[in-house]
Amino acid sequence: MINLELAKKHRETFEQVMMLAEHMMRPYSRKYDKEEHTYPKEMEEVAKLIGSARSNPGGTREAVPEGTVVNGGNMGSVVGLFGLCWGDTGLFLGMPGSGLGNAAISAVGTPEQKKKFGSSYAAMCITEPGTGSDSANISTTAVLDGDEWVLNGEKIFVTDGERSDTLVVWATLDKSLGKAAIKSFIVEKGTPGCEVTRLEHKLGIRASDTASISFNDCRIPKDNILGSAEVATDAEGRKKAFGGVMQTFDNTRPPVAAMAIGVSRAALDLCQELLQAEGVALTYDKKPCNLSAIEAELCQMEAEWNAARLLVLKAAWMADNKTPNSMEASMCKAKAGRVGNHITLRCVALCQSLGYSETYLLEKFARDSKILDIFEGTQQIQQLIVARRVLEKSSADLK
Repeated sequence: MINLELAKKHRETFEQVMMLAEHMMRPYSRKYDKEEHTYPKEMEEVAKLIGSARSNPGGTREAVPEGTVVNGGNMGSVVGLFGLCWGDTGLFLGMPGSGLGNAAISAVGTPEQKKKFGSSYAAMCITEPGTGSDSANISTTAVLDGDEWVLNGEKIFVTDGERSDTLVVWATLDKSLGKAAIKSFIVEKGTPGCEVTRLEHKLGIRASDTASISFNDCRIPKDNILGSAEVATDAEGRKKAFGGVMQTFDNTRPPVAAMAIGVSRAALDLCQELLQAEGVALTYDKKPCNLSAIEAELCQMEAEWNAARLLVLKAAWMADNKTPNSMEASMCKAKAGRVGNHITLRCVALCQSLGYSETYLLEKFARDSKILDIFEGTQQIQQLIVARRVLEKSSADLK
């Protein structure tokens, strides 16, 4: 049975993280929003206080005894992210050890890889020029040469690509084999042939760098492939799409959805605070027909926010209990991304000039929230994945 009330240990985590967010993140929000690409050194102390849990944003799939219900690493991760992104999404993403590449290592890495790279600052390199939501169209190549893989290609929109010390790079072993030949590889920053070529200027999350990275005859050890180098086939001998690399998204989509929950909660809290100062206080003891237009909209946004939050908790619970959660991971990402964008923008509108002004952080919350509906799979991609699962269609049958 799934109980989506937070366990005591996670309630304590949430309370502690909220204190850090309020007192050690919010005071620097505007500073690093204006000083784009400047490293937020103050976040090093926050990272130390959070500890090793934040070095693995995707959590882990723990060994669960038969019949035991667990609220483990994945649940702790999303609960922590609620609070951290209530504080500041950009500062969280710019925090040492917060790279989403860690989730890939956790999902499909060997014990040796997890030991060596699990606590590194790992960024994820997927998107390429001309290859956005269609991850199957990867052009970066990986060729085995003796005891080394040789990588060639270019990656763009790599979150924390400059600050990270490790990269998880998606590349194809053979372009003609399509999705089945796409694998992920671990590249340590500083490896010859790996170079950061550009930093992007962005609408939001400015405290986090977003980089373009090139790979020119970049050689890495043979053991740095995540998962098997074999092209997987099904029982009928047909090549299986993506092999194991898509497990990464099952780990990273709930945390990204949790980030959207955090920033939209921040917007709702500040919006209600500003409206209350103007005499508009939300109460729950009135019938819907007796609510003002603003009160009714706030109630609706609260309901949508809670629906998205519960979907995130369900996907995390399933991961902790070794239950396949691919559909639920996409459902919560789609719902939270859309709800987060809607809530933050409506809060700006409801507070009018105060929402649009830099006097308050509402406009920043709206800017930061937009990316959370885009990276780790766009709204449209998530809906497509859910449709395939519900209709029991393959990616070839439903595009």
